[in-house]
Amino acid sequence: MIYITQLIYVIAGQEEIFHQFEDIAIPTILKYNGRLTLRIRPTEESIIEKNMEKPYEIHLVEFNTLEDFDNFKQDEERKKFLHLKEKSIQSSILIQGTKL
Repeated sequence: MIYITQLIYVIAGQEEIFHQFEDIAIPTILKYNGRLTLRIRPTEESIIEKNMEKPYEIHLVEFNTLEDFDNFKQDEERKKFLHLKEKSIQSSILIQGTKL
């Protein structure tokens, strides 16, 4: 099992386009033995301490194998909508880990 944490920074004013991409990408996770286990939209009030910019969303996802994750990234249907991701996301940080 691999675990992915993604910090997503959306371009101001492009939130709706980001949501359109997520409407495609999130269901696609299931096709590749993955699960979105947590999706958070943090607020300033929910942050106890920070030394970085607050992300728009934080996603926690798990896949059975690294190959499943790689197959998800290469999904042809998802690729058709990457222009929405590119138009709406300023940057993202992807952290890959394993359960200890």
